[in-house]
Amino acid sequence: MTETSKPDAGAVSRRSLLAAGAGGLSALLAGPAFALQGTGERFSREGVVALARALAARAYVPPAPMPEALSTLGYDAYRAIRYKREAAVWGRSPTRFSIEMFAPGSVYANGVDIQIVENGVARPVPANADAFETPSEEVAQLLSRVGQLAGFRLHFPLNRPEIADEFVVFQGASYFRAVSRGQHYGLSARGLAIDTAEPTGEEFPIFRTFWIERPSAGVDSIVVHGLLDSRRVTGAYRFGIYPGATTQMEISATLFPRERLSHVGLGCLTSMYMHGPIDPPAQPDYRPAVHDSLGLAMETGRGERLWRPLSNPRALQMSAFSDRSPSGFGLVQRTRDFGAYQDLEARYETRPSAWVRPRGDWGDGHVQLVEIPSSHEGNDNIVAYWRPREGLPANAAFEFAYDLSWPNQVSLPGRLGEVTRSAVGRTLDRGLPQMVVDYANPRRIAADQVRIEASAGRDLPVQYTVAENARTGGLRVYLTFEPRDAQTVELRVRPFAGEDPIGETWLYRWTPRG
Repeated sequence: MTETSKPDAGAVSRRSLLAAGAGGLSALLAGPAFALQGTGERFSREGVVALARALAARAYVPPAPMPEALSTLGYDAYRAIRYKREAAVWGRSPTRFSIEMFAPGSVYANGVDIQIVENGVARPVPANADAFETPSEEVAQLLSRVGQLAGFRLHFPLNRPEIADEFVVFQGASYFRAVSRGQHYGLSARGLAIDTAEPTGEEFPIFRTFWIERPSAGVDSIVVHGLLDSRRVTGAYRFGIYPGATTQMEISATLFPRERLSHVGLGCLTSMYMHGPIDPPAQPDYRPAVHDSLGLAMETGRGERLWRPLSNPRALQMSAFSDRSPSGFGLVQRTRDFGAYQDLEARYETRPSAWVRPRGDWGDGHVQLVEIPSSHEGNDNIVAYWRPREGLPANAAFEFAYDLSWPNQVSLPGRLGEVTRSAVGRTLDRGLPQMVVDYANPRRIAADQVRIEASAGRDLPVQYTVAENARTGGLRVYLTFEPRDAQTVELRVRPFAGEDPIGETWLYRWTPRG
């Protein structure tokens, strides 16, 4: 991550403003110094950066409100608006990718301008009712009047050569999500998080404009650019997207804060966790587990691998994992067995994980984990991101980049054993809390050769035993502690053979359930 001085916003060249041609953006940048050019201008990444810089020099203008008849559409009525397959961009061309659009309405109340870049020139995608099947003529007329879209989805022959599967969606604020081969949608990512879970309320940046570059025939990757805007920051984003067995994204961004941002989240991921073995459901449920992600994984700048099982707390929880120059972090759906979920429709065992690997030095800060109480699996209640210690200053460009992958599993460094299961119970004699942590054992180390570093916050008494798991070939750690009057206890387990760590560092925040 780097900071550079912010150039004079008035010195925006004619070339740098490119062929934006977007009605919503034109209104924002009205005036001689910000006049947008017509069709025929060459598109460039530098031009998107210049637009973000120019936008940051002006006061924030919120998106125009959608007509009430669109913004109040119910779930079923909105889903009845369908993009016509024959209208798909590049649907009948040699390009292996195609694009379908989303109409504005319901919770997707912010209009977005979308441009296609072909032969280096940008042109707007028409936003009219002709491309959509609508439930009524009134809705069709409203879509034509609005003249903007709500987002788009990319298609590619991901699973079979003859079928173009949907594999990436950009829709709503700065949200986007993706799948790899054989997966179903689960968690999402965000371009930027600001003031998440702060008492003053969260600020949600939005993508105002996208530019999608047309790949050449036979090319298996695509590039998307986005112009981000919010009350206190603008940004120019580039997404290099590579669909496959593990879909990959190369993401780079330049931010222009209008004001100082003390709480900002980079590489933001959003997911859902309801219950599992370590966090039983509040109400009876025939499904043993319900979640899009099982835990937060992190590889520190020092090479230590952390595993923090997620929870659905009774009250808002925020956890910070301090580090310098992190190697990676992500939300992981580790269990891939249908029997762990028993859900024929949701198929939670097929949900992707997401792994953020920073490019460059991200400096000092911490991975922040936010866990929000939830009673409905349709709500995302888990957020994780990197929070720079110093925040972002006003009036300075800020650049950062990272790789984002959507795998089934996230491999561990070396021959570390991963945590395969976490569960909670109580001892029979005194009824003390007992945590059970199962580890894989790739080195086949005997239980009597294992040493455990264990702690239970506030120097509470803690005991452990290690047993070999003959069913899995792994190791099981039983951790017992006495909470006394503590309402939260930070637990930590790390297994060693001699001086060498043989498994992930397991972390958990215990709270009484009785």
